[in-house]
Amino acid sequence: MKYWLLKTEPESFSIQDLANSPNKTTFWSGVRNYQARNYLRDEMKIGDRVLFYHSNADPPSIVGTAKIVKAGYGDHTALDKDDHHYDPKSTAENPIWYMVDIQLDRIFAQPLGLDHLRTVTALKKMELLRKGSRLSVQPVTAEEFEEVLKQAGVK
Repeated sequence: MKYWLLKTEPESFSIQDLANSPNKTTFWSGVRNYQARNYLRDEMKIGDRVLFYHSNADPPSIVGTAKIVKAGYGDHTALDKDDHHYDPKSTAENPIWYMVDIQLDRIFAQPLGLDHLRTVTALKKMELLRKGSRLSVQPVTAEEFEEVLKQAGVK
């Protein structure tokens, strides 16, 4: 099993939106970075755990957890000319971009803000906290995942 952090702007899709989705499940689409795409396509597997992160929020925070329920497959939003994630170079036969399906696990009682996370010694090497880290799909170690759950008061 692997662990991941997925970033989203809450105005676009929040953890509450995930909670309100049918079966608390949705596809994670619109990723347009090659490194993040490779994680979605090649490494994310059913059962992997996810930290759900609200970026561009006040404060930016880890707000809950989810799990991967469908491994990487072609991102259909790249094929839709009316979607802002459309990519004319992507085809159904040869997708450039990939997505996974995620299902809500839990919403934290209190979001874990970025400033707080920076004070936790066990998280000092976490990719999210690295200066200049902007990737929307990031690997997380098992130890980091467990520490985040501890900080959230969940176990």
